[in-house]
Amino acid sequence: MTPGDELPDHVRTFLRSGSIAQYATVSAAGMPIDTPVLYFPSEDLRSFNLATGLSYPAKAERARRNPRVGLYLEGGPDEPVVSIAGMAAVRDADLQDNVNRYVAEACYTLPYDPPWELARQAVWYWTRIIVEITPVQMLWWDRPADMDGLPQRWEAPPGTSYRPSDPAPPGKVSAAAKWDMPAWRDLAGQALARGARGHVSVCTAAGFPLPAGLRQVELVEDGFLLDVPGGIAWPLSGPACLTFGGIETFLGRISGHGARRHLAVERTLPIFPMTQDMAQLWHPTPDTRAQLMRRLEEELLRRGQPVPTVPETRPPPSEGYRRRLLRMGKSIEGEKAPPKRG
Repeated sequence: MTPGDELPDHVRTFLRSGSIAQYATVSAAGMPIDTPVLYFPSEDLRSFNLATGLSYPAKAERARRNPRVGLYLEGGPDEPVVSIAGMAAVRDADLQDNVNRYVAEACYTLPYDPPWELARQAVWYWTRIIVEITPVQMLWWDRPADMDGLPQRWEAPPGTSYRPSDPAPPGKVSAAAKWDMPAWRDLAGQALARGARGHVSVCTAAGFPLPAGLRQVELVEDGFLLDVPGGIAWPLSGPACLTFGGIETFLGRISGHGARRHLAVERTLPIFPMTQDMAQLWHPTPDTRAQLMRRLEEELLRRGQPVPTVPETRPPPSEGYRRRLLRMGKSIEGEKAPPKRG
């Protein structure tokens, strides 16, 4: 039996039509790190798939080293909230196939809506490592308002097999790009000033890094006070990551009891230019483009693969992408769009 067979209809529908998930991996030092990503599930919900650029492969490399990962999916006020602990398998043995797959999952809802003739030139964006995540456990609440109560639960049956990653390419991972890293209090002020939603991630006793949405975040002298929903069913203590939309990200240690927790900040992550300014996907600065292309070329060389070809013509969307577009109230191939929710 798969999750697609056993989950309630409203949870199954939500998971199949959602688009963005908080995705957490574990660093070599044991620190959870969370980033929002586009996800695209299999039809039977046996796997939840996502992709990260070959020019910024850390999210995939962490999953290859430690396959325990976490996803957190939330929608509108009347939609479920779902937490997934899963085992990841990294797919980078055929990057051309990954490009073809990712283009079909992502090419109709591009930031700033560029013409395809321009968008397809961003090879640093379309060349992707795909991560396939097989759920081990799912927890869900029917609505965000229910999150002070205990979640409902699905567990993978005993004996479930988890596929391994593709073999790691030879040599060392290319050196990280040099992005800006402002002082942590400046970053905190920026995040809170724009009213960004915060998500905190911690590792469970079984080693899965699970994100959770926060109701409120308050800046204090050495970090943050976090207002956590009371029904979060995993311990909130130890190494932790707090991120605001994947732009401002803080690493430290979380402590406290009940709904009010304290995160003491130890360091921040650099700001990836294209998360803060999505226009740089299509019009990167010369320095940003040079750093992205340097890593792309080095990672392609490690794998012995050529620069993939991005299709000249925008391909039809996958069936899952069609569901996501309809959920967002967008038209498809001349079809009339339904009324947009909310």
